[in-house]
Amino acid sequence: QVQVAESGGGLVQPGGSLKLSCTISGFGSDYYLIAWFRQAPGKERETIACIRSSDGFAYSANSVQGRFTTSRDSSDNTVYLQMDSLNPEDTGIYYCAAGTGTGPREAHLTRLCILGQLRDMDAWGNGTRVTVTS
Repeated sequence: QVQVAESGGGLVQPGGSLKLSCTISGFGSDYYLIAWFRQAPGKERETIACIRSSDGFAYSANSVQGRFTTSRDSSDNTVYLQMDSLNPEDTGIYYCAAGTGTGPREAHLTRLCILGQLRDMDAWGNGTRVTVTS
């Protein structure tokens, strides 16, 4: 059974940085795509980044491009979200989620991530809170 767990949230001042981690387990020999979502107070959940295991292709949404970077450490199946130049609008609950499967599914999930239409993921983390305030 695929499982993910995030960590690394916290309180930070505007302009500061945080690094979130997401560890995946139980995916066997399948490829996986890890996506990062956030839900700001009173807003819908937003897809902000994703990265896939087959080749390390990574994508960041326009709203965070240039400030947030996702990367992976394949040696311990951990994906990171480095968040720089944080502002109060980045406040929210951050989730990682995993989709697993063969190459075609991984490619399909990648397309959905870029379109901001990821929904049917195999595992979701419990979320970690990020608060940006002075």
